Amino acid sequence: MKRVIAFVTGGYSGEAEVSYKSAITIEANLDKTRYDVYRIDITPSGWFHPTKNGEKIPVDKNDFSLELGSGKIIFDAVLIGIHGTPGEDGKLQGYFDLMNLPYSTCDAATSALTFNKRYTVAVAAFAGIPVSRSLHLFKQHKPDAAGVLEKLKLPVFVKPNNGGSSIGMSKVSNPAEMSSALQKAFREDDQVLVEEFIPGREFTIGVFRSDGNIIAMPFTEVKTSKDFFDFEAKYSPGFTEEITPAVVAESIAQKVRDTAIKIYRVFNCSGVIRIDMIYNEAKGEPFLLEINTVPGQTDASVVPQQVRAMGWTLNQFYSALIEDALSRAKKP
Repeated sequence: MKRVIAFVTGGYSGEAEVSYKSAITIEANLDKTRYDVYRIDITPSGWFHPTKNGEKIPVDKNDFSLELGSGKIIFDAVLIGIHGTPGEDGKLQGYFDLMNLPYSTCDAATSALTFNKRYTVAVAAFAGIPVSRSLHLFKQHKPDAAGVLEKLKLPVFVKPNNGGSSIGMSKVSNPAEMSSALQKAFREDDQVLVEEFIPGREFTIGVFRSDGNIIAMPFTEVKTSKDFFDFEAKYSPGFTEEITPAVVAESIAQKVRDTAIKIYRVFNCSGVIRIDMIYNEAKGEPFLLEINTVPGQTDASVVPQQVRAMGWTLNQFYSALIEDALSRAKKP
């Protein structure tokens, strides 16, 4: 008997655009012979299931169900494909916990923690994982550029503390650029993280759990012709070279994989995550930049590249995520 799966997409932030692009890849590679999948759009104007004839069937939020002509649809699990709030910051996960519905991502606590970049690096540092020196700024405290420049060495990255896709992010190499970079980041979030630049090679690695095993994927080296890996470099062709798998010595590759698996365990992750790192050759170790608990699945995204480099199909991969979610279903 087929399991009934809700695939949720959309979202409440500017990252909804990326969610819909990821949805194209995910929906094209779901195993319809094993699962009955219903797309659920979660938007600021409502939650609904779009039918083939253009209807928008509202979701009953009391139990996360649908009323269709065939009867009431109750879901066995949820495949979460929302980048940004409320799918990546723990809000939706908390709701599904109340509904006793298993889902494909990290739990509410881990999602909320990792969505906050500063708290992520603080927990990582506490666990002995190398991270950059940084400052956590709050809009209500009216931080100024001079105060930041007194505490950190240039160059630095200035970015919204919550959110992803490098929206609102700047690299500052000149003191005169700091004020405008802070303003840009604060337009996206009330909290801002300023991190010292770490020289090295940028790697990004997907990690997921399947059949109880934590699997570190063949990782990617990211090289960009831009000054840093911003939104345009991520989602527009021509700016970035992504080498999957990265061409590195096995001693380096093992350190990256071991660190990635340690991070997955330290943060008690579930589903697939993507970890961004800088490998500093002088120190001989990878530094954690951030953790993405709903990594992109667009044609331009690295996780699908890494899945194929493993020798898996995306069909197999998304089935593994669904089965992992179903394995966490609480018994009545």
